[in-house]
Amino acid sequence: MDQSSASEPVRPSEPPNVVLVVLDDLGFGSSSAFGGPCRMPTAERLADDGLRYTRFHVTALCSPTRQSLMTGRNHHAVGMGATTEMATSAPGYTGSRPRSAATLARTLQGNGYSTAAFGKWHQTPPSEISPVGPFDRWPTGEGFDHFYGFMACEMNHWYPLLFEGTRPVEPARRPEDGYHLSEDLVDHAVDWVHTQRTMTPDRPFFTYLAFGASHAPLHVAPEWRERYHGEFDGGWDRLREETLTRQKALGVVPESAELSPWPAGVPHWDDLDETRRTLGARFMETFAGFTEHADAQLGRFVSALEELGALENTVFLYLLGDNGASGEGGIEGTHVEHRLGHGLVDDPAEMLGHLDEIGGPASYPIAPVGWALAMNTPYQWTKQVASHFGGTRDGLVVHWPRGIADAGGLRHQFHHVIDVLPTVLECAGIPLPTTVDGTPQQPVDGTSMRYTFADPHAPEGRRTQYFEMCGNRGIYHEGWTAVTRHGTPWEMGASAGRGRFDEDVWELYDTTTDPSQAHDVAAEHPERLAQLRDLFLVEAGKYQVLPLDDRVTERENPQLAGRPDLIGDRTSVTYRGSVRRLIEETTPNVKNRSHAVVADVEVPAGGGDGVVVAQGGRFGGWAVYVRGGRACYVYNYFGLRRHTVRAAHVLRPGRHEIRVDFGYDGGGLGRGGTAALRVDGLEVGTVRIAETIPYYFSFDETFDVGVDLGTPVTDDYPAGDNAFTGTVRTVRVDLSVAEPEPDPEPCGFRRRVMTSH
Repeated sequence: MDQSSASEPVRPSEPPNVVLVVLDDLGFGSSSAFGGPCRMPTAERLADDGLRYTRFHVTALCSPTRQSLMTGRNHHAVGMGATTEMATSAPGYTGSRPRSAATLARTLQGNGYSTAAFGKWHQTPPSEISPVGPFDRWPTGEGFDHFYGFMACEMNHWYPLLFEGTRPVEPARRPEDGYHLSEDLVDHAVDWVHTQRTMTPDRPFFTYLAFGASHAPLHVAPEWRERYHGEFDGGWDRLREETLTRQKALGVVPESAELSPWPAGVPHWDDLDETRRTLGARFMETFAGFTEHADAQLGRFVSALEELGALENTVFLYLLGDNGASGEGGIEGTHVEHRLGHGLVDDPAEMLGHLDEIGGPASYPIAPVGWALAMNTPYQWTKQVASHFGGTRDGLVVHWPRGIADAGGLRHQFHHVIDVLPTVLECAGIPLPTTVDGTPQQPVDGTSMRYTFADPHAPEGRRTQYFEMCGNRGIYHEGWTAVTRHGTPWEMGASAGRGRFDEDVWELYDTTTDPSQAHDVAAEHPERLAQLRDLFLVEAGKYQVLPLDDRVTERENPQLAGRPDLIGDRTSVTYRGSVRRLIEETTPNVKNRSHAVVADVEVPAGGGDGVVVAQGGRFGGWAVYVRGGRACYVYNYFGLRRHTVRAAHVLRPGRHEIRVDFGYDGGGLGRGGTAALRVDGLEVGTVRIAETIPYYFSFDETFDVGVDLGTPVTDDYPAGDNAFTGTVRTVRVDLSVAEPEPDPEPCGFRRRVMTSH
């Protein structure tokens, strides 16, 4: 790896280890280390022995923050204008890191570090997450010697889809045996560090640990949730006030900070009926328990470093969020997050009947937006909203005993996630590379924060920073922010109706006197507002922000986003042998079109049972299977309704063709259809399906042949032990050539209340 020769930093005689930890969807006001209600003793310990950064910023969404974190470049400049699932053909939104922006891991690896990543990796294009790769944008292709984790925006913590290197692996245990993903990740991280220190004790290491917590689904054992029993009965309004008081006492916000305005349309706690308050408290108890549990697992990792004598010389950065807390749970919250992603709202009375399931394997929950606003105290808005600090400001803890003398210090300089890479490299004495693997490098946009370690009053090294996500825009310059919110985060479907960009209203805040953006002064300073709007356009042009794209859920379907998936234009795909763990963008897209599934199976002498082919899981998908010797097909509509057709006769031993023909009604997205089940050419039953899933079945479930891994699509067969007892020779998926015309209003998707049947 070629290095820059100009102003080369001094390489320490004993280079520090580097640990970078990221929690997900946390928000500035969540952690007890920053005055929040979620007890996080590990964060507090590291902060009390290190530094708290009170004006640290991210990008308002997960993939973009992580791409900036790893590259030191603004997210649009490296193709990650939104998440990988929302990629388009526009240069700033391709979802693919250019080789001209090498990762922090690759630079450390090229300078003698052992490197490993554990947990969430959300920077690989979904069409490349398959057994055929390419693998250069997987963690092991981006500078990590070892990877154990998941390749998606979120993950079921009871039944995760995991990869080791580039190979899918199943957890060693099940939930009933005490399995939980956060614990599993730390177990692997500790094992790796132990091995590294045993085999190469003089070699520094870089560990990247990215938890799935506290992103939906909020999954945690009841005993962790019960630690907070009754603590949130007072509601989100009271919690905001209590949090702000604690934040001022800690000094992480100025005494002048006020609570920012409450968004119109979000009810106050006193406006809720008893059902909604009971549900709301349980959602928040689950979120807090989930968060504390993750922090406790990190505590085990910190203890392992301490026992090895490695903690003293480890640059340890703990990012308490990759964006603001998520408002994607909407007004009510939901028992199953994917429903809200498609515009469906759960009935609170129905959810109350599942109260004790929230957090467990039968749920996929996300909390109401009221709690997200409280978790972002004292700032406005939430995840996705890059215009306001509620979406972009998170706590950062930096711990390095050998390099930081001001234990427990506060740092108030304005900084951004792009500043992490140059900070780490400066601490390690490694210059920014000019060429990596033969590719000239584009400039690093970040500024090292090392100058703040010894001087709490050092002038800010970052004077300007733009923000954009889903059309929400902002610009910071020398204490002032000009911002415009373009959409509402919990309105994600095609019916969201975000309007024209040129009709958006811009606000202006002087954060030197109004640190929480509580008072819009646009009317008093029109000239400054105009200057900052012009500056935003300059930055947007420089970093590939334009053209703006405000679609959210729609872009998660490759056909609607205008990007290729692995299947491309093929209308027929035949699977042979053992096919496991294929994500949606690497399989035929059966949504919103007629299609057929044809399986060639051989039933053994004792009779056949089990799954022939399945896609999705408990909260949405379909499956062809055999139960009691009879061929079956099921379509699972968001876990609300399961439409099943079963053959009347038992399959005799020998070879058979099981076929499902799905006739789609057409006329738009999410319309209905009729599924006909055929055995050896004879129709054995049909089932009418009134509505179908238009955008995505799941982020964490897969297409599997001969088994249904993860959660089961239907209760007709169990989780895990459901493999077909015979032989699945082939499965062929045929797609209709004619595509339905997309409509702006998918069938039934205007935010209506849903109940299960």
